[in-house]
Amino acid sequence: MSIIIGISGSLRRGSFNTALLRNAAELMPNGTELRIESIEGIPLYNGDVEATEGIPKRAAELKRAIAESNGLLLATPEYNNSIPGVFKNAIDWFSRPPSDIKATFRDKPVALMGASPGGFGTILSQNAWLPVLRTLGTKPWFGGRLLVSRAQGVFDEHGKIIDETIKKQLAQFLTGFVAFIG
Repeated sequence: MSIIIGISGSLRRGSFNTALLRNAAELMPNGTELRIESIEGIPLYNGDVEATEGIPKRAAELKRAIAESNGLLLATPEYNNSIPGVFKNAIDWFSRPPSDIKATFRDKPVALMGASPGGFGTILSQNAWLPVLRTLGTKPWFGGRLLVSRAQGVFDEHGKIIDETIKKQLAQFLTGFVAFIG
């Protein structure tokens, strides 16, 4: 069975991106499991903390899960036309120490998706991730994009997708990414 780690870049309880991941978990192709992880509890990166205390427990757990997975699915919000700081901060911790980058990220298949209340989905955030993913040596999947705009009308009050077109697009996106992983 292939394991994909799914991480939402939002800490908000009612996050559209976390809801998108929960829906994705239900639509995964046979033979693949999406394990949804949270960046909750990862402190701001501080080199002094790293030097004196090491990698925080939650960051180390997620880093290990990513390293052991077959792929990584990032559900990214878009804040001020770019990457959410808390999400980038988590990735920064996962890349520490630099000698671990190869084991954690090198050639790791990665897909980006996102949901936003705005009209353009998360296109600018997804684009802003590309230099980061390149620097880490990942293997980004460019075979599909999932940009969910006007997300407040896509999900019900429980976070279920009620827009059948988006649900179909999500299923196709996941099928493409899983095929890319091989």
